Amino acid sequence: MISVQTEDFDISEEYQQLRDRADNAGAVVAFSGLVREMYSSSSDDSPVQSLYLEHYPGMTENCLQDIAEQACGRWDVQAWRIIHRVGELRALQQIVFVGVASAHRQDAFQACEFIMDYLKSKAPFWKKQVNGQGSKWIESRDSDQAALKRWE
Repeated sequence: MISVQTEDFDISEEYQQLRDRADNAGAVVAFSGLVREMYSSSSDDSPVQSLYLEHYPGMTENCLQDIAEQACGRWDVQAWRIIHRVGELRALQQIVFVGVASAHRQDAFQACEFIMDYLKSKAPFWKKQVNGQGSKWIESRDSDQAALKRWE
């Protein structure tokens, strides 16, 4: 199940829904990402005031569905959930939720991590960071691309 939305989400509610949809799950792994207060470690950056996320409706959901289907093809996934927020978010607000239920913990962990790695690098979201010095578009990091290589 995929949601691209402006409103916040309730982790405990999402967790319970995963449990309800899974058939005899032995593990539920959930990840929630937050808007960082400091995006980079350079000393000239001031704290993030907000992060604005743009996307292409339709294209984004199709991409997220494809990522989830790839995970389901690799691991025993009984239920999954992806929520990604768009619009303007403040520092420390929730930005993304990925949840995976499986019969076994290893499958749940790996599927969740795979989905997050692909979301960070392949999903069509564009992020503009606003801080005391102005605004700038956030570019993809080398570490995000390197994380994908382990799944090849």
